[in-house]
Amino acid sequence: MISYLMVGTNNLPRAIKYFDPLMESMKATKVYETEVSAGWGWGPDKPMFIVGLPNNQNRATVGNGSMVSFDVSSREKVDALHAKAIAMGGMNEGDPGLRGEHLYAAYFRDPDGNKFNFISYS
Repeated sequence: MISYLMVGTNNLPRAIKYFDPLMESMKATKVYETEVSAGWGWGPDKPMFIVGLPNNQNRATVGNGSMVSFDVSSREKVDALHAKAIAMGGMNEGDPGLRGEHLYAAYFRDPDGNKFNFISYS
């Protein structure tokens, strides 16, 4: 089981401002916020999402081939969250739509360039 997923940022206040409304829309609660990272969760038995400054104090960089996927409840939720992510300064990496027979997904990058998607299997 995955405990948490973490992506790097070079501007923590901006990242928190970006992810707070997205996480809230997915019914995640901010579990903590420090000077170096913030984390949101869906409960003690679920993985947590964290954004933070690199521990080695070097510049955060995007992982080539890395992506975090958030499973949401419906195609409509995929559409709404993707639109919100883009409206708040994210970059579109793939419009919402079917990927195969049952997977509906939309891809985006946060302001730091980390790649994400919202998916629904409905």
